[in-house]
Amino acid sequence: MDHTRTPLFSALLKHAEKNPIQFHIPGHKKGVGMDPEFRSFIGDNALSIDLINIAPLDDLHQPMGVIEDAQKLAADAYGADHTFFSVQGTSGAIMTMIMTVCSEGDKIIVPRNVHKSVLAAIIFVGAKPVFIQPARDKNLGIDHGIPTRSVRRALEKHPDAKAVLVINPTYYGVCTNLKEIVDLVHSYNMPVLVDEAHGVLIHFHEKLPMSAMEAGADMAATSVHKLGGSMTQSSVLNVQGNRVNPKRIQTIISMLTTTSTSYILLGSLDTARRHLALNGRAMAERAIELAQYARKQINEITNLYCFGEEILGEEATYNYDPTKICVHVRKLGITGFEVENWLREHYNIEVEMSDMYNILCLITPGDTQENVDTLLDALRKLSHVNDDVTDVKEVVIKVPAIPQLTLTPRDAFYGETETIPFKDAADRIIAEFIYVYPPGIPILLPGEVITQELIDYIVEHVEVGLPVKGPEDRSVQNVKVIVETQAIF
Repeated sequence: MDHTRTPLFSALLKHAEKNPIQFHIPGHKKGVGMDPEFRSFIGDNALSIDLINIAPLDDLHQPMGVIEDAQKLAADAYGADHTFFSVQGTSGAIMTMIMTVCSEGDKIIVPRNVHKSVLAAIIFVGAKPVFIQPARDKNLGIDHGIPTRSVRRALEKHPDAKAVLVINPTYYGVCTNLKEIVDLVHSYNMPVLVDEAHGVLIHFHEKLPMSAMEAGADMAATSVHKLGGSMTQSSVLNVQGNRVNPKRIQTIISMLTTTSTSYILLGSLDTARRHLALNGRAMAERAIELAQYARKQINEITNLYCFGEEILGEEATYNYDPTKICVHVRKLGITGFEVENWLREHYNIEVEMSDMYNILCLITPGDTQENVDTLLDALRKLSHVNDDVTDVKEVVIKVPAIPQLTLTPRDAFYGETETIPFKDAADRIIAEFIYVYPPGIPILLPGEVITQELIDYIVEHVEVGLPVKGPEDRSVQNVKVIVETQAIF
């Protein structure tokens, strides 16, 4: 295929050049009808292609023209049989995967550290999650991949499951042995779904982990916008093989997608594919070089640590993406959240995320040597932040046990509930989510039993200022739980 072509974006430019008189939405009519300051900042070029699914521009809900052509080029670039564009982000693509293969009451095998979009789809469809515990790194305080042996045990116990979902790579960049898991799951004639949100570059460089399509997975939701240069909220769903029906996928993704699809987002997916197909290897090579340079320098800074190849060798740490710079800050005696705020205040640096013990920085094709050196200068300065303190209190890593799931997430979410103080909620069944975003992995999800250990863990996160979200009570002072039937004596 000719990857210099951008059928959708070229059609948008051609349409804008014609400058037609518009009697359709959006109502700003190329910016004329909107706030002048916003129009001036965004620019008339962008506003001229803020369009809807008029005939010359095809329709994402039933593509038969330039969108279909652009998706075929994307499938070729990503090694898929079919590629579907998503303007609902990777969350929409993940929900499409699950809702394509699961019906009410069906089992699906998933890691416990899945993104909240996985659990949202499970609630919507009424599926029953079979959780696999990821390998936990108690030195870093993070989860890695799921071991193949755990997948094997889940399949032996639940051979009637409809699919297995795998995260590849994790938010922190660690990969399980995906090819081994795919082959195992396929021996049960079961499809493999992959959350590949943080893995678009792995399609384009041999030094990066194996992509879902290369490993033989059936579907993979991939965030082009995160690392591949498209606009925020634009992603793709890659599909291959005969275990899933692409026509049903089109139906499901259409059900989940706005009818007012953004052509700016769609056009950016088309051009990002071109850039990656033509220059992806060089782009990835530069990002890898910068990241490995940063990793080496960080590991020479007192009290900081950035993991690399030394953590590999287990089933759940089979490979890693070096462009994810996870800086472990526990030995500074402060939390990752405090480090994030310090970098913002003193160096105008914004990191991808922070947790109790780490900050995560992403090195992408958009970074420069100057950017990375500024980060390194800041971290060197940070390493001395507690030099004048005689008694540095070391942060102690706590990783609570995964709670027991006693109701299906759907039954709990839609069940009869009451609101009680969170500090008094031990041993009750929660009816809403509690998670830290980013990365959006639930600490508690509907149907699980709240333990005192989890209450203490979540309260500690709230008190240090980490972005705990999910409950209707944003302060996390109160929580919705399932109403208990009183015993009769």
